[in-house]
Amino acid sequence: MIRFFIVMLALAIPASTVRAQDKFENSPDARVLGDFKARVEKYDQLRNKADDAAPPLKESNDPAKIKDAQHGLAERIGAARAGVKQGDIFTPEIATVFKRLLRPEAKQHTTKEVLKEDKPVVLAFKVNGPYPDKQPVVTMPPNVLAAMPALPKDIEYRFIEKHLILRDARANLIIDYVPNAIP
Repeated sequence: MIRFFIVMLALAIPASTVRAQDKFENSPDARVLGDFKARVEKYDQLRNKADDAAPPLKESNDPAKIKDAQHGLAERIGAARAGVKQGDIFTPEIATVFKRLLRPEAKQHTTKEVLKEDKPVVLAFKVNGPYPDKQPVVTMPPNVLAAMPALPKDIEYRFIEKHLILRDARANLIIDYVPNAIP
């Protein structure tokens, strides 16, 4: 019985991912979401070049070495993205679509509860700046993730208060954000 459940779960996950991606490809917002995907992929390529420019980091459990490598990557990305501003990835048109996708999900009780749990208290943050070190990284509810386009590895959606953040987890960097993305 347990084996049957595991097999069914394994089959359901890829199918739901495919359906979620089909939902975006066949939606009226496909052009806008395609633009978002292209902008994120361009950032991912830039990050990979910045990462390749550094000497290889030996595997380490030392938090200071990990933090130094993360900071170095963030500096190289920041130099390559000099002059970026809020809205370079989440253009006004893209932000409007995301707000519409998030609105029904944000109203769900379970979403509200999850977002309250480890809510970061951040007075200021900026594009190309670090995600605040002393603040929790809020878990994204599965229904919220399912409502939005998939992202490349190590790029993630997060919330700081009502703002949707696009975060580079490898560099601990805020790539862009949508102000007041949820009600």
